[in-house]
Amino acid sequence: MSTSQPGASQPSPERATPDKLLHTRTGTDVSPEDMVLASGKDITPRNLEWARRKLDEEGPDAIEKMLP
Repeated sequence: MSTSQPGASQPSPERATPDKLLHTRTGTDVSPEDMVLASGKDITPRNLEWARRKLDEEGPDAIEKMLP
């Protein structure tokens, strides 16, 4: 017999994390390695070059565009 209540597995609106707390930036610089890891890719010379270009084009906020 289950002792859980119906709907207990759903998060309550009062407990949802506010958007302002979901961002990754802490005021520190974003490195190409950070960008590669945030994209889910392996750190390789090719991926690091991609990350450098993306940071040059979009700035450090580029990492925020990649993450939910």
